[in-house]
Amino acid sequence: MSRNLPVDADRIAEDIDALAAITEEGQPYTRRAFSPLFLKGRAYIEARMKAAGLETRIDAGGNLIGLRRGQNPALGTIMLGSHSDTVPNGGRFDGVAGVIAALEVARALEDQGMALNHNLEIVDFLAEEVSIFGVSCVGSRGMTGQLPDAWLGRTTEGRTLHQAIIDMGGNAGVLARQSRPDIAGFLELHIEQGPILEMEGRDIGVVTAIAGITRIEVTVEGRADHAGTTPMTGRADALVAASQLVLDIRQAATSLGTGRTTHFTATVGEFRIEPNAANVVPSKAVLLIDARAELRDDMLTFMRWLGETAKRISDDYGVSVLPPVTISDNQPTPGHPDLLAILDRAADSVGASHRRMASGAGHDTAWIAKVAPAAMIFVPCKDGRSHSADEWAENDDIALGAAVLLRATLAMDELLPTLQENRNGTHTR
Repeated sequence: MSRNLPVDADRIAEDIDALAAITEEGQPYTRRAFSPLFLKGRAYIEARMKAAGLETRIDAGGNLIGLRRGQNPALGTIMLGSHSDTVPNGGRFDGVAGVIAALEVARALEDQGMALNHNLEIVDFLAEEVSIFGVSCVGSRGMTGQLPDAWLGRTTEGRTLHQAIIDMGGNAGVLARQSRPDIAGFLELHIEQGPILEMEGRDIGVVTAIAGITRIEVTVEGRADHAGTTPMTGRADALVAASQLVLDIRQAATSLGTGRTTHFTATVGEFRIEPNAANVVPSKAVLLIDARAELRDDMLTFMRWLGETAKRISDDYGVSVLPPVTISDNQPTPGHPDLLAILDRAADSVGASHRRMASGAGHDTAWIAKVAPAAMIFVPCKDGRSHSADEWAENDDIALGAAVLLRATLAMDELLPTLQENRNGTHTR
């Protein structure tokens, strides 16, 4: 790629490579939240923040923040960031690319002697990935008063999440009272974690929404019989019925997610049977569905379909499919329309090809978006691979994304006060 970008690609690569080297031996790239290696990675990022002239601190939620003061702090804070913790064996770019791209925006502003009116904060959120405590997005929830108090009592290896946040430098005792009304706008860069940008040859994905995630449990009750003496006809085989349901779920999700501009997926990722013996016809099967939708109406359509299909399979297979039980149900999080428009123009300004697209994965942006205007951009990753040691993103693509972030930050600094006035009805044009 030959582009004259307002960011330093070599500096980005240096930081990503340095963090990749901070990993568990024999497990690239592993730097789990709340671990000594995580703190070592944090120390590297903080040193780089300070070298860029940022004032650093750890907030109550255990988030590392680098502040570049603006000329008119009363306007609020423009926030950029992502996370530096990883899943096991798979964190070279996931989250890290967003933290370093955000840091590079601050460095580019400093290099070019450009002052913002807003404060600028670069954030490394704590524990975006599912942590050893079984929960995710700890820092972004904690920053905004959205961390359930009951989570703090979760215990792993003799340590509570409450204590673990303190160990990271946070203040778990005040999380319920946390609020960030100063956030004027938030942007996050992330690798796509999917194949679309690479397949289409696009540079940037402007994220229209983070899909809502609904998890649904379905129980199929049949009848245990001897596997050798019971004729094939007349059985009430819970596994056979459940298998048909899995195939039907795949077909329904394919219909909802194919040939349309919106995102929908459904996966049966957990499955257990009883009595789970080779010579017994299965008497019970329990499956857990992970369904993700950009549009809430698509999720409601799927849930209605699932209820109707459960009744049909009960009749067709001589079993009892209990009414589906919703285990958890999170709404989709749309990107803020003003910020999406700013990102489109920012991509155009640096000559980056782009498209609108949804995220099927969860991100810290979803929690910041509940309290402030927020949006995301994606950069391509090789073969769409992520959460794997094979995860890869080209540094030129990350640098181009950082250039888009920089242009968007400058536009936000100029436009956010006017947009806010328009939303409040205090000023019209």
